[in-house]
Amino acid sequence: MVDPAVIERMARLRGIGDAYHDYRGELRFFATQTKQALLRAMGCEVDDPAAAASELSRLEVTRWRNFLPPLATSHGARIGIDINVTAREFGAALVWSVRFEDGSYREGVTSTADCREIWRGEVEGSWITRRHLELPFDMPPGYHELEAKIAGGAPDRCSLIVSPAQCYAPAAIQAGARLWGIAVQLYTLRSRDNWGMGDFGDLTLLIRWAASHGAGFIGLNPLHALAPADPERSSPYSASSRHFLNVLYIAVPLVPEFQECTAACARLAESEIVRRLFDLRARELVDYRGVADLKIEILALLYGDFCARHLAFETERGCAFRKFVADGGELLQMHARFDALDRYFRATLGTASGWLSWPQEYRDMNGEAAAKFAADKRTEVEFYAYLQWLAHAQLRDAQALTRELGMPIGLYGDYAVGANPAGSETWSDRDGYCMAAEIGAPPDPLALKGQGWGIPPQDPLLMQTQRLQGFVRLIRNNMRYYGALRLDHVMSLFRLWWVAAGLSPTDGAYVHYPLEQLLTVLALESARAACLVVGEDLGVVPDEMRRAMPEYGLYHYKVLLFEKLEGRFRRPAEYARHALATATTHDMPTLRSYWEGRDIELRRRLNLYPSAEVEGDVIREREHDRELLLGTLASEGLKPAQPAGPHEAFTADLAYALHLYLARSATALVALQIEDLLGETLPVNVPGTDREYPNWQRKVSADLEDMAARADLAAHLQDIRRARAG
Repeated sequence: MVDPAVIERMARLRGIGDAYHDYRGELRFFATQTKQALLRAMGCEVDDPAAAASELSRLEVTRWRNFLPPLATSHGARIGIDINVTAREFGAALVWSVRFEDGSYREGVTSTADCREIWRGEVEGSWITRRHLELPFDMPPGYHELEAKIAGGAPDRCSLIVSPAQCYAPAAIQAGARLWGIAVQLYTLRSRDNWGMGDFGDLTLLIRWAASHGAGFIGLNPLHALAPADPERSSPYSASSRHFLNVLYIAVPLVPEFQECTAACARLAESEIVRRLFDLRARELVDYRGVADLKIEILALLYGDFCARHLAFETERGCAFRKFVADGGELLQMHARFDALDRYFRATLGTASGWLSWPQEYRDMNGEAAAKFAADKRTEVEFYAYLQWLAHAQLRDAQALTRELGMPIGLYGDYAVGANPAGSETWSDRDGYCMAAEIGAPPDPLALKGQGWGIPPQDPLLMQTQRLQGFVRLIRNNMRYYGALRLDHVMSLFRLWWVAAGLSPTDGAYVHYPLEQLLTVLALESARAACLVVGEDLGVVPDEMRRAMPEYGLYHYKVLLFEKLEGRFRRPAEYARHALATATTHDMPTLRSYWEGRDIELRRRLNLYPSAEVEGDVIREREHDRELLLGTLASEGLKPAQPAGPHEAFTADLAYALHLYLARSATALVALQIEDLLGETLPVNVPGTDREYPNWQRKVSADLEDMAARADLAAHLQDIRRARAG
């Protein structure tokens, strides 16, 4: 049996916490068995005493005996590095040089004795002192490298990441403006021209309408790449890859090849296709399979035309595609290869989507089988790169349109907390994800057994060893076309609830991440992309995260229905300035559903309440909250004539009053959910369900063209505009 003390020491070195406060406020310690299971999921040797002792020794030597850490960060001009010095090296000359991102150098010499001591102790029989080397000059923001050595010894290297003091904020907000925007799940949009789900063409219509009424941004669900081979796997929060885009959002008629391609035009003129298009648009729910089948068929024809007209003759457009592919590098090549392989195995073997279902020899992205497939099926692989090119171009053009129309932020994107275990992102980075665990949440009143989200966690130690380069690429790729980015479950920058495979979420534990280092990367990339950052900080927020968000300039995420203070709803003037406020979210009922209790009825039908007592508590709290809401609106002179009491039916006037209440808030940003503007009842997602409810499929009830023509909505938005300006 492995000594529990060895497991405990190893767990601390791998970032596994000791305890947490549950939803009752009680301190709960994690069991040694839980820590052992998570260490096993991390790839540590924990089942044999000798192997475990060797693993612990390796971890301690890595932490305390390496001269330099792999990475040091600072969100200011000065940076310091913690170095490990042996007894023999104490007092020796320390020779260092810094190579800046622009290629210039700075160098110097100091004594290890002059570096401030942080810790001293014995490691593996050797006396070690950890000391702090402060570089004696200001550093520009950027990615730099330190090389240092004890005089006469071998050099060691450390990446230095320096960011501005805070994340980017637009000039309008810095000048005191209070912006507002419309938040949508893009796939839910209807229009007279889309192919059965909202697309980038609909996004341009929405931008023009919202901008004409003074909106500063359009909020979007995650647009991450999903699985074209299995379009019914539709959750935007379970991405195949967060580096790339969902190609089903391509507006086919906006593709330049569309007007040139006679084969595509002829196919679309066929009566069968006309009927399919009509049916796809008319459906109440998105038929992802139908949309994908039609779009992929026509896009394949457009790709063939593109190859014949542009790639074959190296036209300007053909060269632009080649540049996109070259700039995308191996990451794009692997993603396109993944989508081609996934489609191939779905078609030939009938496998489930994702690399976990492929034949074993194809599960290694660098293996001979995958490479041979890419060589033999070059055209099929290139087709998926072409689709990414089209999607990126249309999203880029949408953001350019927001700038042209004067929106201070433009597109406000969403970054999911993780990726699907069988998707392109994990296939391309097998070592970076712990596939023997999933992330989730500890027990709470509505989920007494905790939650498992089916998303593999990233290994924090490996992230640091790799100098956060994977995180840098993810953030950079997600900020590319956005003026603001929402980080789903921002607490993941500090800790995540890990659950080892085969265990219940109640047997999980928190694993900690390098918060300050991740925030430094975030601030640097935010400044370079001119992209404001909103952290979704709902639920239990650790004190470390509460302090870090304002320090690094992240904006809070405030939901009106959760914002209570001393038994009442928070007044507009009491909202934090550096925040985005909204009435509801994609995981909540719409305002109409909330007021009428339809969400409670739905959760009852789906058997989602852990007990009748919990359901009763929710009902009583809802009745009380309706009274509070009406009283709150009355205190601001906004109480509508109807409903006059908490038991009367919901009205458009109530939604209007709540939106005006939000618009008066002190927050820099306010987002109006399009569902609440239209009085929708059905939610887009019911947490805790999979097949029980059609999540991520519900469309809005009106076409964009009809919305833009409605005088009541125009008047509503103009009042919001005046309230935000006043």
